[in-house]
Amino acid sequence: MTHAASGIDKDQPRRAGSHTGRLRLFRIAAAHRRTGRNDLMLGAILAFVAGAMNAGGFLAIGHYTSHMTGIVSAIADNLALGLFGLVGSGVVLLVSFILGAACSAILINWARRHARRQQYAYPLALESGLLIAFAGIGAVVSPEAAAPVTAVLLCFVMGLQNATITKISGARIRTTHLTGMITDMGIELGKLAYCSLARALDHPPIVADGRKLSILLPIVGMFFLGGLVGALGFKHLGHAFSLPIAALLLAVASPQLRPRPTAGL
Repeated sequence: MTHAASGIDKDQPRRAGSHTGRLRLFRIAAAHRRTGRNDLMLGAILAFVAGAMNAGGFLAIGHYTSHMTGIVSAIADNLALGLFGLVGSGVVLLVSFILGAACSAILINWARRHARRQQYAYPLALESGLLIAFAGIGAVVSPEAAAPVTAVLLCFVMGLQNATITKISGARIRTTHLTGMITDMGIELGKLAYCSLARALDHPPIVADGRKLSILLPIVGMFFLGGLVGALGFKHLGHAFSLPIAALLLAVASPQLRPRPTAGL
């Protein structure tokens, strides 16, 4: 046997083991027992979902729905301009986001007492169902008529999702808005830059949090990738672009929703 063939034989189990490990991590992304790795896996998946629905949703309804900063600013602007109809619309979107977050908290806290294993799977499964509803509304209602309903629906979904990952990660990871995470990235990169200067000037060392950067970079990258996929998806599929996103969420939630096999059967 040649060295090349031998090398291939040695590498194959390693690659297979790596693939199996990633698949297992995906399957336990919504597990109730949390680790840093499955927090990051779930955070990356949900950042992708938020980016996709935010960008695709903008093309569908003309509003970004994943962060409330712009909506609250628009409420203030419209109030100052006397555009009270738009003020009312903004308040409805804001309340919808809040209700989505509240719904997540209710589901998780109820499940912690009655179905602990499913506590994070329930809100993800609900989010999947709501994204299917988004596609259904787009299929049967004209875009103009669907826009108000789908805007409210997407704000609810984003509130639901952001509260879910916030509860799961202990507020370390947010997936529906990037301002805070990009600020943290800038802080840590500034620390890295200052480290070199501090060493040169013999100042006390400043230590950058490399672990935080290793969490933030994938989240931001997956949000961008999701935005690209969502925009292209809406361009080619219309509202139906949300169906593959819903399937992804259901795939994450379903391992925890399946009943455990009974011992002895």
